[in-house]
Amino acid sequence: MGRVMITAIIGVLLMCSPAQALEMGGATLPDTMAVEGRDLVLNGAGLRKKFFVKVYVMGLYLPQETQDAGNIIQADEPMAARMHFIYDGVSAKDLVDAWQEGFENSTGGDLDPVRERVETFNGYFTEEAKENEVYEFVYAPGEGVRTLFNGRVVGTIPGLDFKQALFGIWLGEKPADKSLKKGMLGQ
Repeated sequence: MGRVMITAIIGVLLMCSPAQALEMGGATLPDTMAVEGRDLVLNGAGLRKKFFVKVYVMGLYLPQETQDAGNIIQADEPMAARMHFIYDGVSAKDLVDAWQEGFENSTGGDLDPVRERVETFNGYFTEEAKENEVYEFVYAPGEGVRTLFNGRVVGTIPGLDFKQALFGIWLGEKPADKSLKKGMLGQ
């Protein structure tokens, strides 16, 4: 093959290669995330708004893409959610209030089975969330949900039922934001 033909083939291959990240609302989400030695793919992403204010971008990472929210919530397999704040200055109190409301909605008001773990989780949010700060919620079967703040592990909450309640905040019947849910499901 001639040099021109090889250059043309390389050019086509480079144009066809998948993007390395998704940009949304000023945040960049990677296409993949490694959990338990397994690469998870970005299923979808959305923007969380509160009273017309853009608060954060959230990406959902799964072993394979799906739009079935119920199966995602119930699945006992590695998954992760990445929350990238684009609003500067969400108070710790507002964060905890939002988590509490989300857990109540996610569990249909029956917090008793996960109440103590929700309180532990809420205790992770003691400082104001600032622009470009990132929280990751990584579920590993048998371990639980590991919460990371800017790449540093804050703590781990055990139990599939806790993971179901947490992911139900975004993907459940009464999600925190309907358009965010659609985005996370890739719809």
